[in-house]
Amino acid sequence: MSTLPSISDALDEKMVTAVINKKFNNFVPAFYKFVSEWLINAYSNFKDIEMYMVLIYLVNNDFKFYRKNGIQVDFNTFYKDKTLEIEEIKIIKISRDLQIPKESVRRKIIYLEKIGVIKRTRKKIFIDRSAYETVQPISALKNLSYLISISSKILKQENKIPYSFSSNEISDGIKKHFSFCWYEFYKFIFSYYFRWRKELGDLETLCIGLLIMSNASSNKDLVIQDIDIEKWRKRISFADKIGLNSMSISEITGIPRPTIVRKVNSLIKKGYAKIDQKKLISLNIEKKVFSKTQKIQEQTIKEISELIYKILNKTTIN
Repeated sequence: MSTLPSISDALDEKMVTAVINKKFNNFVPAFYKFVSEWLINAYSNFKDIEMYMVLIYLVNNDFKFYRKNGIQVDFNTFYKDKTLEIEEIKIIKISRDLQIPKESVRRKIIYLEKIGVIKRTRKKIFIDRSAYETVQPISALKNLSYLISISSKILKQENKIPYSFSSNEISDGIKKHFSFCWYEFYKFIFSYYFRWRKELGDLETLCIGLLIMSNASSNKDLVIQDIDIEKWRKRISFADKIGLNSMSISEITGIPRPTIVRKVNSLIKKGYAKIDQKKLISLNIEKKVFSKTQKIQEQTIKEISELIYKILNKTTIN
């Protein structure tokens, strides 16, 4: 891997934010692919995204412990054993931190125990990794590495860093510093998805909305030229010329079609989507919700810039 000896002196999250805002259309397709596919994979595990969130919340407690005590654990070491010991489950704390009702958290914990994901041995609690990590770490690591690689290329084009990095180089660096990077990754995950859940009502609706947004942001007319975030905002609602039908969304997400129809209607009522005479669903951010989405987007860019900055520094400085 190339060495980037002075990045900590030259690069910070504000600089990353400025570059992302300047070349937003170059950055955003990889970003929406990253956040969209993560939710789709989360849903595929239990057909309940919040249940998966409860599970990774428990896993993240170990990453917090490593971080607090200055312990660095690489990817292979972390996944060497089939089980992971976790702290005692406190329903009230999970409920408060994830903003999920206590009884709902309790039911999800009981279900995870029933299917063998969580196991109790006297006072110790273990998570069986093989029960929930079959696909997700591979997909998440691949998409996150690609996103950061794209970001490094944009930063290099803007002369903010001397080198750009391939997805494989970033992936290798994340695996080497896995406990640090995945703690930061989960921190972003919780903040981003729960912020949007508050706006849209539930994570399945967000999953569908992100897929629609990902489809629009990948429009070739937006990708072929440099567009800053202000121009992108003005053009994005008109970029989705084809749209997606409910059957396609169901096949991609795994969410049943009747649920898709109901959630899409919710997005339409909230002013985020539209449906044409051919039943094709596309992005349509109405003016009445634009100011709200802009504030959410600004917070997102700040937080993703922090994640990119920290992982680039951690994984590329020898």
